[in-house]
Amino acid sequence: MKKIELEIVALSHSITQTHSYAVVLGEVNGLRRLPIVIGGFEAQAIAVALEKMQPSRPLTHDLMKNFMSAFAIDLHEIIICDLQEGIFYSKLVCSTENDTVEIDSRTSDAIALAVRFGCPIYTYENILDSAGILMEDSGSGKKKKGKQEVVVEESDRAGNEDLKTMTLEELNRLLNDVLESEDYIRAVAIRDEINSRKKGK
Repeated sequence: MKKIELEIVALSHSITQTHSYAVVLGEVNGLRRLPIVIGGFEAQAIAVALEKMQPSRPLTHDLMKNFMSAFAIDLHEIIICDLQEGIFYSKLVCSTENDTVEIDSRTSDAIALAVRFGCPIYTYENILDSAGILMEDSGSGKKKKGKQEVVVEESDRAGNEDLKTMTLEELNRLLNDVLESEDYIRAVAIRDEINSRKKGK
């Protein structure tokens, strides 16, 4: 299966759902986005590494990187390899001088380590097809490669619309609106509702 490279384009926070964050991965040289809902601690671990902050004591992911480095284990890449019932599965591709091993990992932990090691993040076409969101090309030519940025966006949308009662057309309009305001948490719920309707046809 062909791997598609992703980069972190945003880390967003929703005030409508307590402790809900989304790390948004963007297709390198493409328009698709893959929002992944994560917890607050995981979001903090990713943000600390993206912003190159130096905590006084090592955080868990820093400890893991230090441990791997001490034993000459390198993290080559992470692969978001599966999606089951809304849960993403990932693996770390690690190597020593003599061996290469794939290790099962939570996706949030894998991303936190990828940022620390500076290694690429990949997924497969079928995962982007089922969980990705296509961003409209604004024609501004703003393709960022290599520049990772933390954008902590707070969404103040009430989010009270009952998605089940909306038409597909209304859902698509709402999805565009929440993507405009970068409320990726809400976008995930709307995208899932649209996908479940399409499957139900």
